[in-house]
Amino acid sequence: MTAHATTTALVSVEEYLCMLEKSDVKLEYRAGKVVAMAGAQAPHNIIAMNFAGELFACLKKAGCQIVGGDQLVKIEACKRYTFPDLVIVCQKAIYEKARNGLDALENPEVIIEVASESTELYDRTDKFKCYQTLQSLKEYVLVASTKKQVEVFRRHNHNEWILHIYDENDNLVKIGNCEVSLDDIYNNVEMAVEE
Repeated sequence: MTAHATTTALVSVEEYLCMLEKSDVKLEYRAGKVVAMAGAQAPHNIIAMNFAGELFACLKKAGCQIVGGDQLVKIEACKRYTFPDLVIVCQKAIYEKARNGLDALENPEVIIEVASESTELYDRTDKFKCYQTLQSLKEYVLVASTKKQVEVFRRHNHNEWILHIYDENDNLVKIGNCEVSLDDIYNNVEMAVEE
């Protein structure tokens, strides 16, 4: 998803949740600022659904849940609410209950973001820094939408993350205890040809 427009005046969480309830687009909350997220391009959407589909059976056997980009996630330490592309939870899900029914997940274990040219820098820096404050988070996955590359950041300890980069030289991508074919993640995705 692409960041679209930002509010100029700071708003409270309650105001944000009211805005979100009435909005026909996804809105992220960033410490008082509300950012509208534009729709994603076809490669982004295909990759996210392929990945979810391939992970589903493995996660189901393990008693885990995988949810798509409509799941709001609360990041308390950064005063943020985001809509990751995919979220995995294997423990009992904990939600911040909202009166409007837009409950925010507080304990994601794996967050998967499909990066586009317009979101990659944010996904890789500021957003990842905030995600790291979630004690429940074990893996952060960045999936390229312009080439076959999946980066998996695994938490080694509180402040240390180990990066594994999967590319066209790899057959399988490991997420938790699941393995997914790289080709299946990118099935039916047209890559831009580099000149």
